[in-house]
Amino acid sequence: MTTIVMSPKARERAGFAIVLTGSALMMASASAPSPFYPLLQQQLGFSSLVVSEIFAIYAIALLATLLVAGSISDHVGRRPILSIGFVLLAVSAAGFELSGSVPALLLARVVQGVACGLLLSTLSAAITDLEPPEFKGIAAICNSVIPLVGLALGALVSGFAMEHLTEPKFDIFTGIAMASLVLALATWGLPETSPRHEGLLQALKPRVGLPIEVRGTFWRGAPALFAGWATGGLYLSLGALIISQVFGIQNVIVQGFVVALLAGVGALACFIARNYSAREVTLFGTAALSMGTFATLFGIHYENLVLYLIALAVVGTGFGTCFYGFIRSIIPLVPEDVRGETFAALFCISYLAFGLPVVIAGLLVLVFGLKVVVICYGSLIASLAALAGLMRKFGRTD
Repeated sequence: MTTIVMSPKARERAGFAIVLTGSALMMASASAPSPFYPLLQQQLGFSSLVVSEIFAIYAIALLATLLVAGSISDHVGRRPILSIGFVLLAVSAAGFELSGSVPALLLARVVQGVACGLLLSTLSAAITDLEPPEFKGIAAICNSVIPLVGLALGALVSGFAMEHLTEPKFDIFTGIAMASLVLALATWGLPETSPRHEGLLQALKPRVGLPIEVRGTFWRGAPALFAGWATGGLYLSLGALIISQVFGIQNVIVQGFVVALLAGVGALACFIARNYSAREVTLFGTAALSMGTFATLFGIHYENLVLYLIALAVVGTGFGTCFYGFIRSIIPLVPEDVRGETFAALFCISYLAFGLPVVIAGLLVLVFGLKVVVICYGSLIASLAALAGLMRKFGRTD
């Protein structure tokens, strides 16, 4: 019997590929339910407010997990946290597939939020830990591009499955569950990049911790980060409903394409922006996010689908580059032993923006209607993005 022994360098490269795959799968699992929401709304007879709640409870559970356990991999190692996270992700996918009521959907989303809360900061830290030395800077690109690619694929594949497969819910979520279990095992083949050290009990106290080296840069970039992820929350929760209710299009592939367009163009923009400075990327991102969002509102108001989709592509470039510019700014400043903690703080801001406005929007939809609420929501995002851009342009240049 021949035993295959990998060199440390080969093991690190394999580990890098595993955590990239895990990041894509995790984000695909977040967007995969979106095309199903209008269908579930018809089948189970719940309101647009419940759609927002099903989406938002995921973000709330994720945020709570980040606050309590976001830095835990800095203390017990990356591998055990990744493995637990992927097992929970498999459980949540199975729960979504089997759910036939609103409480069951909410429970599945809570488990998914806990899983993604464990995985987000840990995967991002592991990607940074395992960055190949010959490709300096690739970790920042991957931490921005791969999640957006995952978001795009999750929504697009779900839409395709709903249109062409006889049991799309079973196929999509069983596939996510099986892939998650494979990754839960594969993570034990990673080199451990975060040796155990003291401070675990202190780390479990709910908090957002930032090393002093990154605090100034972090808070200067936070408004752009918030505006970008608030945009993502809008389209992952209400994007399919906008297509079906405002434009009257019931085709689920088109409904899934909205999320895929936003995230896919964002990923492409991040890749193109890799040769520009973090400041230049952020200035472009905030401008694109602001102007593109205002243009989408004209498309919605006049029910012009072509204008809406073109503007949404512009919004996608802003969504992606706001996130990428922020990550590019902070990664070089983060000490190795607190990477999990720093990424936990980053995603706390992101998912606060991702979930909180959507809950408020869901409440207001019942009173004012979807179209009015989306226009108001979009106007606030566009204004915040413009303000973030001005702050970056006339503030410090780091």
